[in-house]
Amino acid sequence: MAELEEQEEKLLSQRIARVLDETRSSNAVHNRKLKDLSALRSASPLRFFSAFVTALKPLFEFQRRSSSAERVVRFVAVFAACRNGKSGVDEEFEAFLEEFLLLLIAGSSAANKTARFRSCQIISEIILRLPDDAEVSDELWDEVIESMKARVEDKVPAIRSFAVRSLARFANDAENSDMVDSFLQALPLEQNAEVRKAIILLLPPSNSTLSTIIDCTLDVNESVRRAAYCVLANRFPLQSLTIKQRTVILQRGLADRSASVQKECFKLMKDEWLVKSCNGDPVVLLKFLDVETYETVGTAVMESLLRAGMVNVQEDQSIQQFLPSATTNSEGEDIPCVKLMEAEVALYWRTVCRHLEAEARIRGSDAAATTGTEAAVYAAEASNKNDLLERVLPSTVSDYVELLKAHLAAGLDCRFTARQLLLLGAMLDFSDTTNRKTASVFVLELLRRPLEVEVDQEGNKVIIGDGTSLGGDRDWASAVSKLAKKIHVSSGEFEQVVVGVVEELARPCRERTCRFHAVDALPCCNWAKHAHLDVQRVAMRCLGLFGLLDRKPNEELVKQLKLSFANAPSLVGVVACKALIDLVMWHGPQEVERAMVHDLSSPTREDKMNLTTISSGDSNGNSSTELMDLLCAGLDRNYSEYTLETDDHESVQSVLGEGFAKILLLSQSYPNISASLHSSLLAKLLTLYFSNGIDELCRLKQSLSVFFEHYPALSADHKKCVSKAFIPVLRSMWPGIYGNAGGAPVLVSNLRKRAVQASRFLLQMMQAPLYSKDTKTHDSGKTPEGSPEICGQTLPEFDCGEEGLAILIAVEVVSFPEKKTAAAKAYLSALSKIVVLLCFRASEQEAIKCMRGLLNRMVETMSTDKEVVKELRRMADRLKSLDEFPDQELSQDKANLIFGKPCMPIIIKIVVDYIISTRQKGGYNWIRILILVVLQWQFQKHLHHDQPDQQDPGEDQSERMSHQTMKMRSIHPASFAPAPPSAVITRSQRASKTAALNKMTANRMAIDEEDEDGDSNDNKSGMMSQDESDDFAE
Repeated sequence: MAELEEQEEKLLSQRIARVLDETRSSNAVHNRKLKDLSALRSASPLRFFSAFVTALKPLFEFQRRSSSAERVVRFVAVFAACRNGKSGVDEEFEAFLEEFLLLLIAGSSAANKTARFRSCQIISEIILRLPDDAEVSDELWDEVIESMKARVEDKVPAIRSFAVRSLARFANDAENSDMVDSFLQALPLEQNAEVRKAIILLLPPSNSTLSTIIDCTLDVNESVRRAAYCVLANRFPLQSLTIKQRTVILQRGLADRSASVQKECFKLMKDEWLVKSCNGDPVVLLKFLDVETYETVGTAVMESLLRAGMVNVQEDQSIQQFLPSATTNSEGEDIPCVKLMEAEVALYWRTVCRHLEAEARIRGSDAAATTGTEAAVYAAEASNKNDLLERVLPSTVSDYVELLKAHLAAGLDCRFTARQLLLLGAMLDFSDTTNRKTASVFVLELLRRPLEVEVDQEGNKVIIGDGTSLGGDRDWASAVSKLAKKIHVSSGEFEQVVVGVVEELARPCRERTCRFHAVDALPCCNWAKHAHLDVQRVAMRCLGLFGLLDRKPNEELVKQLKLSFANAPSLVGVVACKALIDLVMWHGPQEVERAMVHDLSSPTREDKMNLTTISSGDSNGNSSTELMDLLCAGLDRNYSEYTLETDDHESVQSVLGEGFAKILLLSQSYPNISASLHSSLLAKLLTLYFSNGIDELCRLKQSLSVFFEHYPALSADHKKCVSKAFIPVLRSMWPGIYGNAGGAPVLVSNLRKRAVQASRFLLQMMQAPLYSKDTKTHDSGKTPEGSPEICGQTLPEFDCGEEGLAILIAVEVVSFPEKKTAAAKAYLSALSKIVVLLCFRASEQEAIKCMRGLLNRMVETMSTDKEVVKELRRMADRLKSLDEFPDQELSQDKANLIFGKPCMPIIIKIVVDYIISTRQKGGYNWIRILILVVLQWQFQKHLHHDQPDQQDPGEDQSERMSHQTMKMRSIHPASFAPAPPSAVITRSQRASKTAALNKMTANRMAIDEEDEDGDSNDNKSGMMSQDESDDFAE
C-alpha cells in the first residue's frame, strides 16, 4: 500500500514537473497550464502539495536568473495567488497558500543563498498578486513580515531587494510605522542601487519620507534618481510641497547629467504640476516657485517649457498692454498711467523674448546656409519669430524708458521687475540716433543713481544691498552694464562713458571731501561684535573699505579686523581675511604694523615668522601677534568646527592662499617682507596645492596653477625661493618622517606618490626659463642684484639655479638622522632620483666641486639601493667631466661663498663628521676652510643683529660686501695682512683655529693634540695632493 502511494505521488510529481517545464518557453501558455495544474490539485488534494514541492525543488537549486527560470517563478506565484471562486476550490486554495508560505518562510532563512533568494522572490511575487479579499491568518502575515524584515539585512543584494518588495504592501499600514522608520535608516547605508530603488518605491507619502525622497534625487545611480522623481510625481501633489522643496526638485532634475532623469523631471513638471495644478498656465507655475528668490530656477523652467513648445503666446498678450495709457482724473485731465508688472510676468516675458530672438537668429543662419525650398522654409520661420517679437516688445524706445522709470519709481517692491525689463532692453533696436540718445541719457541716470537707503527706528540711514555694487546688487549692475554695452557699441564708447561716471563719483574721495567714512568707521567696530553673523560680515566689509580710503591704517580698525579673523567663525573670518589682505597690498605690511605700534626693527622678527598658533589676544583686540604672522598661521588653522555655507563658497585658506600668491608674485613691491618668509609662504602654498579631499580649495588650486606657471620665470630670486622651499615641502608631505602620520600601505603609497608628484612639479619650476627681461640682464654681463663680488670678480648666484637645489638635496640626504626605516629609505631614494635630473652649468665650477664631494657621501648613504647608486655614479662622472681642474680643491673665498648659504650649519656638521670619520691627511685642508667659514658666518650674523636697519637701500650689494670685508680685516688683521703665501697660511690657520674653538662651544669637538701640532707646522700651500683629491671626489 505504501509503495502504491509512493508511486502515485511520484507519478503526480512527474506530471507537475512536466507542466512547469512547459511554462518555461513562453508566457502565452500560462493560462492554459494554470487550469491543468488546478485540475491536478483538485484530483489529488492530499498528495498534491508534497508532489508540487518535489517538482519545484530544482528551481531552488538553480542559481542563474535566466528568462526561463523567471517565467517559472511568475507561474508559481500566479498559481499560489489564484482562486476560482468556488467554495470547495477556495478552501483548497487557502490551505495550499498557507502551507506554501510556511515552506517559503522556512526557505528564506536557509543557509544556502540560492534557496533564500528563490524563497524571497516567490514570496514577493505572491504578495504583489494576492487579491485584497484573500483570507490569510494574521499570525501567518506576522511570520511573513518578520522573516522579510530579517532578510532586509541579508548580505546578498538581490535577496534584500526582494525582501523590500515583499514588505511594500504592508508599509502603508499605520501599525507598521516602525517598518518605514527602519527603511529610512537603512537607505543611506545601502550600497546596492537596486535595493535603494526598491526602498524608495515603497515609501508612503509623509513629511518624514518626503525629505528622504528629495535627497535621493542626488543619488549616484540614475535609476534611483529616476525612481525618486517618479514617486514625487505620483504621491506628492504640488500644493503639499514648500517653495524650497519645489525649487530644489526642479533645479536638480532639469540640470541632471542624465537625459532620462531630466525627462522624468520634466514629465513631473509638465503633467503633474503645469497641467493638473496650474491649468497649463506657465505664469501660475512661476508663482508657485517664488521667482524673486529663485530666479535661476524660474528661468530654467521657462527655458525647458519653451524648448518643448509648451508656451504659446496669445494674440492679446504682449508687453505693450503695460505701456502708459491715458486716464482721466477728478478734474477731467488726461494723465498717463502705467500698469505695473508682477515679478512672474516680467520673468515670463524676458525668457519668451530671449527665446524668440534666439530662434529667429538660428533659423536665419539655417536659411543662409541652405538653398532652395529648405532655405525658404527657414526664412519664413525666422520672419514669423521676428514679427512675433516686434509685436510683444514695446514699439518705441521712449515707451520702454517710460515703462522702466515707472517701475523704478515704485520702489523696492518692483526692483526685480525693473531688472527684468533692463535685460529686455538688450533686444531692442538702438540703431536710430534719436532712440540711442534717449537710451543713453537714461543709462547715465542709472549709472549716477545713488544707493538706496532706509531709515531705522533710531534715525540711522541703512544702505540697501551690498553697499559696493551699482544699485546695491551685482545682478542689477550686470543688467545695467549689458544695456549700456548694447547702446554704446562703438569702439571705446562704452569705456569712455563708464570712466567718466567713475571719475565723477570718485572725485569727492580723491579730493578727501567725502568724510562720512571717518565717522562711520567706529560704529562698524561695534557692529563687528554683534550676535548675528550677517551683521558681522557687513561690518568687516565696511571696515575693509574704510581702511582702503584712509591715508594711513587706523589702529582700532586693524585691531578689530585681526580679532575677528582670529576668533570669529569662518563665515566672518573670510570677509575679515579679505580686508586684511587688501590692507597689506594697498598700504604695505610695514604701514599696517606701524598702525599697531609694533617695533619692526626687532632682530628676532625672522624667528617669529615660524608661528604656528594664533594668539587671539584679549577681548579688546590688543594682540601682540604681528599681522603677517597671524595671516601665515591662518593657513594652518583648522576651520572645520566653524564651517558654514557662504554665497561665494570661499574659505579662509582659499582667500589667504590667493592673497599670499599675489604678494609673492609682486614681491619687489614689498621689500620690507623678510626673504625667509617668501620661501615659507611658498612652501605652504605648495602644500595646499597638492592637498587632497578639500572641496573648498578647488578655486584656490585653479588660481595657484596660474601662479606657479609664472612665478619662477619672473625673477632669479623667485627661483631661489623655490629652491629653499623644496626640502620643507617634501618633509611635510612624506609619510612616516619628521612626525608625519603613516597609515595603511595603500594610504602610504598614495601619499608617497603625491609627494613625488610635488617634487617633479618643483623640478619643473626650477627648470622653467626666465622671462626675456631677466634673461637680458644676466646675458648682458652686468652684475645681477644680490650677486657677491670677491677680488673684483663677479660670482654667479648659483643657488638661484639647479646647482643650488642639488646641493640642498644632497645635504638633506647626507645629514638625514634616520636612514634605516622604510619611510626614510623611500624618502632618500626619491630625493636622490631628483638630484640626478638636475643639470650643472660648466661655468659653476665651485658648485661642481662642492657637489662632487657631497656625491661621495650620498653614494655611501644609498649603498643599499643599487639603482640609485648607479645613477649617482653617472652623475659624478658627468660632474668630473665638467670640472676644469678636477685635481684642485675649492679656494677659501669661494668655499666661504658656497658654505655661507642658509644650509651652512648643516654643511659644517657634514664636513666635521667626515673629518672625524676618515682621519685622513687631506681632511686638514677642509678644517682650515671650515674654520674660516665659521668665522665669517659668525661675523655676518653678529653684524646683522647689530645693524639690521642701517643699510642704505640704494647701496649696491658689492659695496656692502666690500664694506663688511674691510671691517673683518680690521677685526682679524692676521688673516688679511699682506705677507708671503706660506706665512699667510700658517698665521691664518692658527688664528682661525683659536677663534673657531672659542665660538663653537655648542659643538665641542675632540681634536687630538698631535693633529693640532701637525697642522700648525704645516707650511704647504693649502692644496690637496692629487691622490687625496681623487680619493675625496670618488
